[in-house]
Amino acid sequence: MSTTANNIDPPLNPYVEYYRKYLSSLSSALTSTVGSNVFSFVDEQTSTGIPLTTTTTTTTTTKTSSFSAESYATDTPDEDYPPPSPEKPKPLGPWSTGLCDCFDDVHNCCLTCWCPCITFGQIAEIVDRGSSSCGTSGVLYTLMICVTGCPCFFTCFYRSKMRRQHRLKAEPCWDCCVHCWCEGCALCQEYRELRSRGYDLSIGWHGNIENKQRRAVEMKMMEPVGKEAMTR
Repeated sequence: MSTTANNIDPPLNPYVEYYRKYLSSLSSALTSTVGSNVFSFVDEQTSTGIPLTTTTTTTTTTKTSSFSAESYATDTPDEDYPPPSPEKPKPLGPWSTGLCDCFDDVHNCCLTCWCPCITFGQIAEIVDRGSSSCGTSGVLYTLMICVTGCPCFFTCFYRSKMRRQHRLKAEPCWDCCVHCWCEGCALCQEYRELRSRGYDLSIGWHGNIENKQRRAVEMKMMEPVGKEAMTR
């Protein structure tokens, strides 16, 4: 009696079929969510019915959020921040002495009466801030008297320049009229005004600067030592 060998495939392991369906559903779900199949597995059945080791590769997609300063910028209308108002000019102040107060300084009054060129030279050196000397301005004043006989057209410009520097009013009238009618009184008034502001016209512009620097050094040396310790 001959025996016939029948080649019959063994039945599939139910656990293997279960894992195949589970991995297929999980792969489909991740494919629709992430965009690529992140699982690779071996669809193979062993004789023992135990599925082979499944290798899982996970691809992590990092989404970087880019922030720009423009996204946080707020469009604020210009009306909320009005431009700063320009500074108002300081008002003009009065002279320290009047035009006819020549006898407040008798020495200068006599000097201006006999030698107005000296008074004008001293005034011009201070007003020009040392760019011209007392001697040069005095010589020009003398030449104006000898040539034209009316130096007021030259001296009135220095009165205007002095008023602009110290913010003084045009009193009692225009500068040209003051020097044309009362040349000596105008020079005396300008001399007294500079003296009241701390200038020593006898030593010139550079002498006043040296005195100012020397006083500043003396004040610095006279400061108490404890004051620096308290400020720390």
